[in-house]
Amino acid sequence: MPSVSFLITAFITFASTVTLVADWLRPDVVALLVMALLGITGQTTPSQTFAGFSSSATITILSISVIAEGLTQSGATHSISQLMKRMAGQDEGRLLVVILLAGAVMSFFMNNVAALGVLMPATISLARQTKVAPSRLLMPLSFGVIAGGMATLFTTSNIIASTTLHEAGLRPFGILDFLPVGLPVILVTALYMYFIGRRMLPARYPAALARQMQQVRNQLVDMYGIEKSKIDLEVLPDSPFANTTIRDAQWTKHVKLNIAAIERKGELILSPNSQQVIYPGDVVLAFGKITEDACQRLKLRLLETPTMPQRIINEHMTLAEIVIPPHSNMADKTLDEIHFRERFNLNVLALWRRGRAIHHNLANFPLRVGDGLLVQTTLENLHIVRGEHNLVVLEEDPDAIMRPGKQRIAVLIGVLVLLVAVFDLMPISIASIAGAIAMVLAGCLTMDEAYQSIDWKAIFLIAGLWPLSTAIQNSGLAKWVVTEFLNVTHGAGNIIIVGALLLVTAFLTNIMAGQSAAPIILAPIGMTIAASTGLDPRALLMTIAVGCSLAFPTPIGHPVNIMVMGSGGYTFKDFVKIGGPLTVILFFVMLAALHFFWQV
Repeated sequence: MPSVSFLITAFITFASTVTLVADWLRPDVVALLVMALLGITGQTTPSQTFAGFSSSATITILSISVIAEGLTQSGATHSISQLMKRMAGQDEGRLLVVILLAGAVMSFFMNNVAALGVLMPATISLARQTKVAPSRLLMPLSFGVIAGGMATLFTTSNIIASTTLHEAGLRPFGILDFLPVGLPVILVTALYMYFIGRRMLPARYPAALARQMQQVRNQLVDMYGIEKSKIDLEVLPDSPFANTTIRDAQWTKHVKLNIAAIERKGELILSPNSQQVIYPGDVVLAFGKITEDACQRLKLRLLETPTMPQRIINEHMTLAEIVIPPHSNMADKTLDEIHFRERFNLNVLALWRRGRAIHHNLANFPLRVGDGLLVQTTLENLHIVRGEHNLVVLEEDPDAIMRPGKQRIAVLIGVLVLLVAVFDLMPISIASIAGAIAMVLAGCLTMDEAYQSIDWKAIFLIAGLWPLSTAIQNSGLAKWVVTEFLNVTHGAGNIIIVGALLLVTAFLTNIMAGQSAAPIILAPIGMTIAASTGLDPRALLMTIAVGCSLAFPTPIGHPVNIMVMGSGGYTFKDFVKIGGPLTVILFFVMLAALHFFWQV
């Protein structure tokens, strides 16, 4: 009969997995609940409960984020982007391969999301300059980043697997250990996308990229459809909005309009702030919907002949597009809740989600990862926003390099950390934290920027789920799962066992975005399988680590897929159609590599 500890751990594991898959709660909240429940029920000791916060995996991921930000701030990554432009030329097939391989190479040295964040603006710029649809390039970039991350230690799942070996008293993985599996995966991915995937890639010009693709603001306005939603309202003398500020009048609450400008006696006030007073006779240029009844009630006159949309911009005020990235703390919050306009000085005119533009009641519309926002702002402020960790500006600009004089020292620090890790001179966690500290001391970024560069949601997700691995081992759950696994694979050869484990890992990854959760849950099970079958535990942990990168067939399989989904105008079916066959091919490529290089 199962013990109480077994049943409690099994319930927590099952409930957390279902909650993550169903997306009922944020993943980091689920992780913290798991950590608390394991501690409260006594499944882990206090030191075991909080061990994830001091684990090598957590420290390494945290440090690599800071190092990547230092390289970005100094312009080192921008130089790589420019090199990619020169290599690509004008041929679409060559563009695809160069972008895919650039994503793979960049992810060798930094977190996958950071690598995509560096290269996505450069890819969009390439699409604009070569007049190639961005949807033809962004998915190859995403797949290249995922494949490249598989070939290095710096991917979350690989770090977790390596740390599990270290804590079990075994030799952890080094940087070069992943290359025998990762390099064939990169090569096959590039060949597949060039000869097969390219034929299935859609040719779409989503609104979030209109400016980059057309280089004219008018096209951006047309693609977002704001001209159709633009209205001009004259404020009459007896209007409750007259002689009061925009904030006090509560325009967004009463009429749910986004004010872009105020026309007063022939002069235009662009992107007025909330303290701007509106006087009788002013003409408010806004976006959204308003009924005739509302106009009559609020003493507003809807002008028959609207002003031209170009009047919302000038030589100082511009339109720009930004996207909400996976690590943003703005997801699931409204613009009003986060005081978006006051905080960033960005006036949101429209929102793009899943192939359509939204213009009405934007202040109360919850944001989602991948949403595109058409904003009105000053050129100076746009430069400031580029450094914001929670937003990605979809436009490449050399002036966004904050500290060009620090490029050499940043590159030197990055190379030294890489060499120390490659030659195993010290643990990667020690080398990476030293590199992060060196970046700050050298002035490549400030300490505040270092804090902002860290994906704290990922840190809490890993640390929160970490004690679950311990509980799975201690409660006997891992032994039970292994027994059932071995019963199913009884009599099968080692390659069948490894294949089954690889298949289970890939499945969990694609239903629960398993870059953190899947390896933490499966790592102790892999260790127990190794002990029961006599297989090399390092080979099984390698299987789990690379299996977590088989995240091509669904957008939720990896954060970088979510990040390009909105910007490339992709649908769920696009990922299944293109990523599904690739996953099947790579499954057998991985099995062959594991067989020849890890003797399974």
